Amino acid sequence: MPELPEVETVRRGLAATVSGCRMAAVRVRDVRLRQPVDPEALQRLVGARVTAVGRRAKYLLLEMDTGAVLIIHLGMSGTLRVTHPEIELDRHDHVRWLFAGPGLAGDRELRYRDPRRFGLVLVSTRTQLQTHPLFCRLGPEPFDTEFSGQYLWERSRKLRRPVKNLLMDARMVAGIGNIYASEALWRAGIHPARSARRIGLDRWDRLRRACVEVLGDAIRQGGTTLNDFRDAAGDPGYFAVHLAVYGRSGRACPRAGCDGRIRRIVQAGRSTFYCPRCQH
Repeated sequence: MPELPEVETVRRGLAATVSGCRMAAVRVRDVRLRQPVDPEALQRLVGARVTAVGRRAKYLLLEMDTGAVLIIHLGMSGTLRVTHPEIELDRHDHVRWLFAGPGLAGDRELRYRDPRRFGLVLVSTRTQLQTHPLFCRLGPEPFDTEFSGQYLWERSRKLRRPVKNLLMDARMVAGIGNIYASEALWRAGIHPARSARRIGLDRWDRLRRACVEVLGDAIRQGGTTLNDFRDAAGDPGYFAVHLAVYGRSGRACPRAGCDGRIRRIVQAGRSTFYCPRCQH
């Protein structure tokens, strides 16, 4: 599943391509996603201009000059690609938006492709986003000033849950997915199964910094491509070559001076990778 760095990479690509452009047409080829696509709602966006391309957690937000917001979630296997309208369609290209405007050498088409159909394409308004069911319970973004060691320490005092599970709870912090939770815990030297309430303030500070660093590094590398992810230009992300523990079960721990071997466990149905020697 595309995680925060992958979605942020797509956001930056879209912002550079369609910001300021007018939506000239919408074509819905298949409404069958996690929630059915509403073609009439999408048609009402035609003629509007994109004023900003934002992100909340793992959701892309295309804000229009009419006050409408196009919400897109990539789900498990979704991709958004900017291409020429004449390029042959893939059978899993569900929704197509035609854009025209400044900065484009001719018309460009944005295509939403999702073979597994777990994604979302919805329309809302800027004033409704804060109370929208998708966003109203989300915690702060990892790059927000509110996301601090003090915040994590205060929120975890009575929680017996493993720290890895807590990092992946969007109500605690929005957007830290499975890959980057494992990587941040390794950088901070914290065992993923440690009870959240047994972590002191100084270690929460260290973990908060590790989360920000690993996400920032992944964004600079264009995200992590393990299976399907591509950015808006169709290119893969390159952070996979920098992963320290994720997917490295049985290999030597890359931390200098550590002679441990990476292990894999399952937490809340997801694979967790860690070093039993240097993570406590």
